[in-house]
Amino acid sequence: MISTKDTNPERKINTPLFAITAGFISVFCLMALIDVNALAAWVDTSFAWSVRYFGLYWQVLLLATFLISLGMACLPGARAVMGNIDKPEFSNFQWGSMIMCTLLAGGGVFWAAGEPMAHFLSVPPVFGDVEAGTGEATVYALAQSYLHWGFLAWAILGSLTVIMLMYYHYEKGLPLAPRTLLYPIFKRRAIQGPIGTITDAVCIIAVVAGTVGPIGFLGLQVSYGLNTLLGIADNATTQTAVISVLTIVYVASAITGVTKGIQLLSRLNMILAVCLLAFLMVTTSAMFVISHFFEALGTHITHFFQMALYRGNAGMFGEAGWLGWWTVFFWGWFIGYGPMMAIFIARISKGRSIRAIVIMLSIIAPLITMFWFTIVGGTGLSLELGAPGTISAAFEGFNLPAALLAVTQALPMGAIVSFLFLLLTMTFVATTGDSMTYVLSVSMSDSDQPATFVRVFWGIAMGLMAAILIMIGSGGIDKLQAFIVVSAVPVSLILLPSLWDAPRIVITKGNAKATGAR
Repeated sequence: MISTKDTNPERKINTPLFAITAGFISVFCLMALIDVNALAAWVDTSFAWSVRYFGLYWQVLLLATFLISLGMACLPGARAVMGNIDKPEFSNFQWGSMIMCTLLAGGGVFWAAGEPMAHFLSVPPVFGDVEAGTGEATVYALAQSYLHWGFLAWAILGSLTVIMLMYYHYEKGLPLAPRTLLYPIFKRRAIQGPIGTITDAVCIIAVVAGTVGPIGFLGLQVSYGLNTLLGIADNATTQTAVISVLTIVYVASAITGVTKGIQLLSRLNMILAVCLLAFLMVTTSAMFVISHFFEALGTHITHFFQMALYRGNAGMFGEAGWLGWWTVFFWGWFIGYGPMMAIFIARISKGRSIRAIVIMLSIIAPLITMFWFTIVGGTGLSLELGAPGTISAAFEGFNLPAALLAVTQALPMGAIVSFLFLLLTMTFVATTGDSMTYVLSVSMSDSDQPATFVRVFWGIAMGLMAAILIMIGSGGIDKLQAFIVVSAVPVSLILLPSLWDAPRIVITKGNAKATGAR
């Protein structure tokens, strides 16, 4: 058994792991300074290869993860409490807030307004016979958004991997690190040696890419908002300034740890989010939102497998087209987040049962996210149906940042509401930034209170990379999306053992309880 106790007050870091990951980040930034066009070409080429050869595998992996997690929650062993403590460390609201803010940071505002509108104006090919821009299209637009941000997305963030990490770390003494996910295959070689170091490294790089995305999206969103509301130039300078302010906020929060800054920021996020959603429901058509939520949810469930496994003309290894820039992009994003997100959830879920964790991640969190998308995105669809051009005019050219401002400015007290939504966007992304900065630092330290300089390094590194990717993408999101997908390729292989080992753990728990009962 490997001890997980922090007996070293100096909190040493894993030097080889830090060297590999920090070296990659440094080389990436250096390439941007030397030849930004070559870097952009490399990102594009790698993206096309990743989508072609891993797209189908990712679709099957996410679907299998979700279905297995549901079956696992029904087993008798799912009643077992994890973490070696009887009482949860955090209240249900605190626990749920920290979990919800991680995924909603990237999608809760930036994508929630834009994606339903994109599918409304250009119906996804899986629903090709539906006329775009009509009342019928609203339901299918929301249903497609539910696929990308619902059951499958949340399940891959930890429904299986959290159980593995909590079992091996708290009960078997293995590290709370991505390498532990490969223990069922490689045993001790996964924990001690190059296999473990490489595993941790690729997961760290992937979560850096995944966090860089929301940071970059925020820079685009707030820069556009400042231009619309205050006339400040929407350019690289403004975007970089926004990212710099955000970086300062989430680094400061990460330094204080899970029980202080991260938990406090998550709670404030949820309170502000609930208030703004209530305002949207009161000032727009609440009946439209509620009725479309249930109708779209029914459509989503009815066409669930059809959407989840849709390949169009891509076949097994063909050009993905629409699929690559939508479904496969999102799957790559969430896969890349998977191991590190699982570490974070494992850290905050001590004292909770396997069933509670799975239900939260695979059912409750997805439904809340879907309802969020219906309120924010559905409000935009309602406004567009009532007065065509209200949202679509600003959205023309796939201007995702414009969607949110077009919605909020059409509401009563539009300027104030727009400002509050921009503030919510920043606090959401800051929550992801601080939690991932903390987890990155923990993964290469010998303590759950890693050295401050490590947290500061990773926080600044992610902000810098976001600025670079926006720069080489000429202020758009294409390079952000491409880099996220590329980094997820090796991580998707690391997640494979969870498909059979997490259910095995639950069965073992059930057998142990049954034996003890006798």
